[in-house]
Amino acid sequence: MHVGGCSFPNLGQFAQHPSTSRSQFFQSSLPRGFPPFNPAHIPEHLGQFVGLIVMAIFAVIVLMVVFLYIHSVFRFILFDSVLRRECSISEGWQKWRRAGGRFFLWQIVFQIAMWLCLLVLIGVPLALAFAAGWMTNLREHIGRMILGVILLVGLFLVFALAAAIVQVLAKDFLVPIMALEGLDFADGWRRLLAMMGREKGRYAGYLLLKLALSIAAGILFSIIAIIPMLFVVVPAVVAVVVGRAAGLGWNVTTVSLAIIFGSVLFFLLIYLVALVCVPATVFFPAYAMYFFASRYPNLDALLNPAPAPPAPEAPSVPESPPPLEPPPLPPSPEPIG
Repeated sequence: MHVGGCSFPNLGQFAQHPSTSRSQFFQSSLPRGFPPFNPAHIPEHLGQFVGLIVMAIFAVIVLMVVFLYIHSVFRFILFDSVLRRECSISEGWQKWRRAGGRFFLWQIVFQIAMWLCLLVLIGVPLALAFAAGWMTNLREHIGRMILGVILLVGLFLVFALAAAIVQVLAKDFLVPIMALEGLDFADGWRRLLAMMGREKGRYAGYLLLKLALSIAAGILFSIIAIIPMLFVVVPAVVAVVVGRAAGLGWNVTTVSLAIIFGSVLFFLLIYLVALVCVPATVFFPAYAMYFFASRYPNLDALLNPAPAPPAPEAPSVPESPPPLEPPPLPPSPEPIG
C-alpha cells in the first residue's frame, strides 16, 4: 500500500491476516517476560474473569465501608480537636468510637437512601421511555428525548444539591449534637430540625456563605497544591525519561519497580496535598462551630466558658501592737564637792 509516496506494507498484511496480526500485536505490546497473549483462550476462562470481577467489586465495597466508618469516627475527633485546640488520635478514637459508630449508621442509611432515590430518578424515566417505544425509533421521538434528557438533568442537579445540603447539615450541626448529648442520629435530626425551624433564613444564609467560601478555598488551595505536585511529578517524569534514554525497556522487573515507586509517590503526593490543605480543613469546622454555638447553649458553654469567680480574699490579720519600750532611766546624781 502506497499513499503519497509513503509505503505501509503492514496494513495490507494486517487486512489479509487479521487474526494472526492481532494476536502478534497484543503479544508484542506486552512487556518482555509476560506469558504470550492468546485471545482464543478468553472463552475458556470466562468464569474466572467473572469471578475476579465480582471479587474486585466486593473488595471495593468492603474498602468503601471501612473508610466510611473511619471517616465517621474522625468527624468527631476533628470536632473535639478544634474544640479543645489540641489533637490526640489514639485518645480521640477511644473517646468517640461509639459516637462515630452511631454516625456511621446514619451514613449507611443515607447512602442507601441516596442510591435508591437515584435509581428511581433515572430508572423510572428510562422504563417509561422504553415502554413508550422511544428507544426503538429515536428519529421520530428525538424532540421528546431531548426534552426528557433536559428535564432529567435538571432533576438530577436538584437531587445532588439536596444531598449535598443534607451532608453539610449532618457534619456541621448533627455531629455536635450527637457528641455533646449522646443521641443517636434519629433523635439528633429531630433536635436539629426543631432548632432550624426557628431560624430558617439564618441557616440558609450560612449554607450560601459556606458555598461561596468553599469555592474560593477550592480555587486557592488547588493553586497552592500545584507546588507539592511539582515536587513529586517532575522527579518521576525525569526518572522515566532517563530510564528510557539509558535503554531500559518494559519487562517484569521494570513494571514491578514502576508500580512500587509509583504507589509510594502517589501516597506521598496525597500526604503533601493534605498537609497543604490543613488550614481549610480546620477553618470550616471552626466556622460551623462558632455559628452553631450562638444557637446551641451546650456548645456555647464549651467555646465561651464563663470566667472563673475570683478567689475569696483571706481575712486580714490584725497587726500586733508595737513592743513596749522600757521607761527612761533617772538621771545619775551629780558628785558632791
